[in-house]
Amino acid sequence: MNAVTQCPECSTRFKVSQTQLDMHQGMVRCGRCQVVFNATKQLADDEPSPQLNLALPQEKMQEVPVKISTEHIPVIRDKYDFSHLATASAEKALETSSAVIKKNVHWSWVVVILLLFIVLLAQTAYFFRVELAAHLPGIKLVLTSYCKLSNCDIPLPKKIDRWSIESSDLEFDPKQAGVIALNAILRNRASFAQTYPNLELTLINSMDEVLARRIFLPAEYLKPSEDEKQGLLPNHEMGIKLHLDTADLKATGYRLFLFYP
Repeated sequence: MNAVTQCPECSTRFKVSQTQLDMHQGMVRCGRCQVVFNATKQLADDEPSPQLNLALPQEKMQEVPVKISTEHIPVIRDKYDFSHLATASAEKALETSSAVIKKNVHWSWVVVILLLFIVLLAQTAYFFRVELAAHLPGIKLVLTSYCKLSNCDIPLPKKIDRWSIESSDLEFDPKQAGVIALNAILRNRASFAQTYPNLELTLINSMDEVLARRIFLPAEYLKPSEDEKQGLLPNHEMGIKLHLDTADLKATGYRLFLFYP
């Protein structure tokens, strides 16, 4: 059985069957305004709206051939090509990025080179601190401060080739039998103060045979007024005199050498 219901929204009337009402519990959708409502509560006695009962014509619709034109339709971009703007913008951004990267790399290398240079200076100052302090007295205070941090010291130079024995002689002491006296004058020819060297005295006989040999440390031949730590000043001389007990040695000559241990 068919019934007529009316849309509460647009007042359109249309037919519904009992089967449709049973399937959806009376809920239907208006074909005009698409509102969903309960058709059983909106039943009407009138006929449905005629515009909803229009039947589709049964005759076959005439097919109208569609003409497809192959004529070239100009595209806007053919006249206004903006692709170069995008390319230029991308290239500019790439160039800017590359410039920033190059700048960062440049400064990174500068920092690395400076650090390596500082390390090289520190190593040079450490290994050549004695020579630097000797030839550049003005930076000795800086080197001393550096050594306090590096736990090192700055000893005086030891250039044995810059030492010379200006004169020496060996004589017997007439007042003491078996005692000889060694007199010598040492000279530091360097342009800087040097550590006092060791003395090696060798006694020989008339056959040039070695009878005795002895090494004298600076503390043994320096006078009490002379400071061993200060060394001998540049281009300065010093005199030494040693008394030796030769006992029964028949020494007729001697050799005197300077050396650093």
